[in-house]
Amino acid sequence: MADPKISEVKDVTRNERIDAHSHIRGLGLDDALEPRDVAEGMVGQKPARRAAGIVMNMVREGKIAGRAVLIGGQPGTGKTAIAMGMAKCLGEDVPFTMLSGSEVFSLEMNKTEALTQCFRKSIAVRIKEEAEIIEGEVVEIEIEKSQNSGSKVGKVTLKTTDMETVYDLGAKMIESLQKEKVTAGDIITIDKASGKISRLGRSFARASDYDAMGPQTRIVNCPEGEIQKKKEVVHTVSLHEMDVINSRQQGFLALFSGETGEIKAEVRDQINQKVAEWREEGKAEIVPGVLFIDEVHMLDIECFSFLNRALEGENAPIVILASNRGITTIRGTNYKSPHGLPIDLLDR
Repeated sequence: MADPKISEVKDVTRNERIDAHSHIRGLGLDDALEPRDVAEGMVGQKPARRAAGIVMNMVREGKIAGRAVLIGGQPGTGKTAIAMGMAKCLGEDVPFTMLSGSEVFSLEMNKTEALTQCFRKSIAVRIKEEAEIIEGEVVEIEIEKSQNSGSKVGKVTLKTTDMETVYDLGAKMIESLQKEKVTAGDIITIDKASGKISRLGRSFARASDYDAMGPQTRIVNCPEGEIQKKKEVVHTVSLHEMDVINSRQQGFLALFSGETGEIKAEVRDQINQKVAEWREEGKAEIVPGVLFIDEVHMLDIECFSFLNRALEGENAPIVILASNRGITTIRGTNYKSPHGLPIDLLDR
């Protein structure tokens, strides 16, 4: 039986640039939270790294709600590095947002909106959904040019241990099969909704066909059972991305152009309600990330009063503040205090 033609959707990939902290993979602690001399890109600052490790343990156990962490020290002593290490400790898909205190004033939106957006960027939602996929070993691919229109038409034969099926291919699918360099003997999965093709590896039965295989080639068993299966897929998106997509007509494009502007409170409330519903149904879970505010003494008293309130919210990330000042004036007031933070925020 021939199945309907499947089209393909392009995947968006993130490019990581090399920067001052891109080598950091964690805090460099052992199982007993003792810092190693050189580990996971970290060197020195042992007491601070150990303290950061203890904070991370409290975060994992959910015992640090409504509090922030303050890192004080001279420029170049590794405050940002420790904050990065803390984010990496929590896991791969935990969001890490970095903000400099002075950035809040240079944006084209009010201060609290800028801070709210950073808070929402630092909280991810893991959404679970069932996707229908086609998984099997490619027996043969036939692609030929049509005599009349000149467009490519083709068929692919997929098999599992139990069955074998022939699928008709559309132009987009042919293109993506060629782009993935799929050949007979490969085991592939096709997402029916998006048409995305992923190669899992080569089949054991066909592994000896070629002597020259790269080290990255994986040898996998031929799938069992039905060719069409249901599989649970997990997507991770930040609350801010959900806000942006739902706040404008061309919201999805606003994500790429970066021009998000101010987002209405109603939009955020609706998204919070939706996420709460998904959590009750077991469809989604919240992943609190890390918001790192460098040069926190540059914020003014209005920002600090907002922070005080925002830290108590139910969807608050772990907030790490860093400052290189001693006793200095709190911006927007005539009072002096350590690190330029109001006393009530320091008490937290």
